[in-house]
Amino acid sequence: MLSFNYLKPIIRRKHKMKGANIIFKKELRRIFQDKKMIFSLFILPAIVIIGMYSLIGVMMNRMAVDIKKHESIVYIQNLPKEYEGLLKASGFLEGAKVTYLTKESSVKDYENKILEESIDLLVSFEENFNNSVASYGKSGDVIPKVTLYYNTTGKYSTEAESNFRTLVLEPLQQQLLAKRLGNLEVLQVFQIAEKVIVDADKQNGQFLAMLLPYMITFMLFVGAMSLGVDAITGEKERQTMAKLLLTPINRSEIVFGKLSSLAVLSSISAVVYAVSMIIAMPMMERNLGSQGGPISVRFEVTQVVALFITMIVMVYLYVGLVALVSVFAKTAKEASSYISPLYIVIIVAGMLTMFQGGIEKPLYQYAIPVYGNSLAIQNIMTNELTLTQFTISSCSTLILAIFVTIAIAKAFNSEKIMFNA
Repeated sequence: MLSFNYLKPIIRRKHKMKGANIIFKKELRRIFQDKKMIFSLFILPAIVIIGMYSLIGVMMNRMAVDIKKHESIVYIQNLPKEYEGLLKASGFLEGAKVTYLTKESSVKDYENKILEESIDLLVSFEENFNNSVASYGKSGDVIPKVTLYYNTTGKYSTEAESNFRTLVLEPLQQQLLAKRLGNLEVLQVFQIAEKVIVDADKQNGQFLAMLLPYMITFMLFVGAMSLGVDAITGEKERQTMAKLLLTPINRSEIVFGKLSSLAVLSSISAVVYAVSMIIAMPMMERNLGSQGGPISVRFEVTQVVALFITMIVMVYLYVGLVALVSVFAKTAKEASSYISPLYIVIIVAGMLTMFQGGIEKPLYQYAIPVYGNSLAIQNIMTNELTLTQFTISSCSTLILAIFVTIAIAKAFNSEKIMFNA
């Protein structure tokens, strides 16, 4: 007589996957059949991010245009008559209203006006400035000074100071040196020639390497947080979780189905955030009138695969952590308060990578969940990720996520926890 006992584990495993698949489809259906949820999770974030960065670019561009259009109010004290021609030829007067002061004028009065931002710049030449320049003969002789009074917190004041220094003082200095030495080339011992050799993709990737690891790290968590709390604690509050637990579906299947659906939804949310950022940053750059052109980065297939896998394991961990906290919470408000410390840790881990670009990290740092993944994403952006770094960062996060999943499954089997007893 033939025995089919060897088929029982396969049948049970198939039945288990069927139960998890039912929960998975149920959760996805709950989200995608709700137009408000679709809008708030996937459409609104894109609108907000693109709109926000575009607005920042427009506002900063307007501020730059406003500074350029502003007529600087400048006072010049003791300007030698010999330099008036240079001042007129410099072009500085085209954007500035200049008033000339004598040596009797009190500088203190104008310092207060600069502080109040009623005037932008005060330039004070030393008395007998031209004679001091002409009489300089040897080392140790007095070098005359030109003092610039301006307010570093005033946008018009700093612009006026920069323009006067660039358009007037620097050419004047060169002119006086040429008069004194006859040939300025004697000051130049050698020329420095630059030939920049750079990988354009890597150069653009460095910008994304500073920003995207942080953005992806916390965006994935934000998506998992809102969805996870509603899917578990929300169902406990609505009393639908109790009904679900009384169905013939095994509780471990419920856990797997819910975590899988949350991972998919969180990944979609993260992709929306990331794509919105990539679209928004060049838009902001164009509004600022950048000469560098739009940001353009090309990824190889291996980079895309590595980024995808890294995001998947991060989502798996985030969903597990949020679900674990939500299981023990009795209300959505309580769950949110429990998740807050996790949220802070995630943000800090992502932010640390923003200021560590170009610094070689030891391998053990890649084994730190979340932080190691952020480092991996940073290296992916610049195409510098090694197989060892990728393996360590992904496996360490995956192992922690598995332990979290086991803890959730045990919590689901506790009547006291699941029924808020």
